Amino acid sequence: MTAPDHLRITGPEDILGFIPHSLGYWPASSLVAMTMQGKRLGATLRVDLPNPDGPRGPGSAGPAVFARSVVSYLEADDEADGSLLAFFTDSGTGIGTGADADPDGTAWAELLAELEPALAAAGMPVRDAWLVGADYWRNAYCLDPSCCAPPGRPVDEIRNSPLNAEMVFRGSTVGAAPGTDDLTAAAPVDPAVLEAQRDWAELFSARARDQAQFAQVLDVWTRVLDAASPLPKLPAALTGYLRASLCLLPWRDAVLVMAAAGPEAAERGAEEFGVFDAGAPAAGVPGAGRGGSLPESVPGTPAPVPLPPLDGFPPAEPRRRGAGRGSAFVKQAPPEVAGYGQVLLGLAPPVPDWHRMASLERILEQLGTAGGEAGTAALTGRGWIEWCRGKGSYAHALFSRAGEEHPGYRLAALLDELASRGTLCGWAGRRETAWQRFNPDVA
Repeated sequence: MTAPDHLRITGPEDILGFIPHSLGYWPASSLVAMTMQGKRLGATLRVDLPNPDGPRGPGSAGPAVFARSVVSYLEADDEADGSLLAFFTDSGTGIGTGADADPDGTAWAELLAELEPALAAAGMPVRDAWLVGADYWRNAYCLDPSCCAPPGRPVDEIRNSPLNAEMVFRGSTVGAAPGTDDLTAAAPVDPAVLEAQRDWAELFSARARDQAQFAQVLDVWTRVLDAASPLPKLPAALTGYLRASLCLLPWRDAVLVMAAAGPEAAERGAEEFGVFDAGAPAAGVPGAGRGGSLPESVPGTPAPVPLPPLDGFPPAEPRRRGAGRGSAFVKQAPPEVAGYGQVLLGLAPPVPDWHRMASLERILEQLGTAGGEAGTAALTGRGWIEWCRGKGSYAHALFSRAGEEHPGYRLAALLDELASRGTLCGWAGRRETAWQRFNPDVA
């Protein structure tokens, strides 16, 4: 992280203007809760607002249950000593001038009344709260008609706030809400990519359980992931190679694990899952794929798969010899390496490689444009990265799109169930490991 770059808040318009930049989009039907550390903004949480006309009473997910859920998320910021709340409402249920407008905020008064004691008990008392409708906004506590007369103040004051202008000047953009834009930009499908994918898939099918081939695939992905940003357009043969590798489920999972936790975790986890045939050369031994080549075939095994074109991509860094447990070079028990489940849930390693995960996201965006099973895998991988960042709405939109394109795609369904339940990725739940959209402090 670079040295903190201080941004100063001069009024509530700046706080409310910062929220869309923090989330990446303008929220709707949402409660946005922000922790405070002294006079500094801390973590930002967005959750769907409950239906104000929904069921009440025992057994219903009413305001009290909602408030406890919000507190459970914000408690991850163990340095927080206060909180701010912003109710972003739809035009039909929020403040405004329509027939069903709620200029006094009565629709959310009960919810605010539940949030206040719950947050105070957790050591994060509410310092201020606002109601933001489609056209107007106001302070949730202000009843003075001289400064808070219905229907409120124009939302353009938020959009044109000094801090919002500063964020735009620094290159931040506010995009479309999750699910409202094209998750994979439409592009003509290159027949050469699909032809190359078919060719690579045929070659891979005979070596799907070969550890040396697995190591080669990880090396190719590593070289592409480590390419300079912005990522150059991938040649058709390389695109086909990467897409074909995503269609083999153990390899797809290994790519996700490797991006977050490194190649050793990917190799060790695959070995522990029994992905490889017995007697196959272990990753890390001479001739087992290090340096971009495969060993000579032994009698009865398929011929080695050649490398795709990698001109312009950095060579893969040599990894520790004997990383695989089957290697003759292992003289002692290998150090503990995170398992696949731990990595996919964000429980290990302590801090993921956010830079490499961002590189993977860019690559998956390119690979997904041709659709098919590989495109579904790319959408799922992108959804997992967004979930790891704590952006559940974006994750859900990507998982849903994957399910639409490939009904029953198991990994997308499992991860979407986690996101839909409100389960936080382990990294997102800890301030010291969470992904940071911005480096600057805001106070």
